[in-house]
Amino acid sequence: MVAIRHRTAIATWLLVSAAAVFAMICIGGITRLTESGLSMVEWRPLIGILPPMNEGEWQRIFGLYQQTPEYRLVNHAMGLAEFQTIFWWEYIHRVWGRLIGVIFAVPFLLFFLKGWLTPRLTVRLFGLLVLGGLQGLIGWWMVKSGLADRPDVSQYRLAVHLVMALLILAAPFAVGQDAGGLISQGDNPLSIPAIMRSRVDLPAPEGPTIPTTSPATST
Repeated sequence: MVAIRHRTAIATWLLVSAAAVFAMICIGGITRLTESGLSMVEWRPLIGILPPMNEGEWQRIFGLYQQTPEYRLVNHAMGLAEFQTIFWWEYIHRVWGRLIGVIFAVPFLLFFLKGWLTPRLTVRLFGLLVLGGLQGLIGWWMVKSGLADRPDVSQYRLAVHLVMALLILAAPFAVGQDAGGLISQGDNPLSIPAIMRSRVDLPAPEGPTIPTTSPATST
């Protein structure tokens, strides 16, 4: 079991990771609603973190988008300024995914080197890291379905992408619970029972005191 003195740090890390995944799902929803997901047609996981930096690069990226079915069949009247709007949503979506990898991988390596993790917990956390990388591949697999013959992505691949995101969102809580109740343990200051115990009840508002008299006693 993880030492009690290390539980708060690890639980905080797992909760922050879960919050980042939840934000990623929200960003993905906005990307879907704004129909921005097919604006980036290149898959560059290592060097793709930098956006277009000059007019020539914007024109090159826009030219690639103009070759897609979505542009030819749906957005053929779109100009560069409109393209930039949808591009930024997909760009944020992809960069946030990379950021989640950093948020999870760096503390995981640090805790592992410090010897804070049990062998069982190490294996499970490494599995979460692999799931995150797999989700990136699934995302590109989904995008590719909308770059060939159709102006949108496959609904089946989209469903796989969403289900995987929900699994990754739930996984930190499941792993933390299995590893000695990191997130739900009562003595953990981040647990729900501890938060409820630390709640300060406000006193009742003061008001005029109404005197009470006892009924007269008949003689």
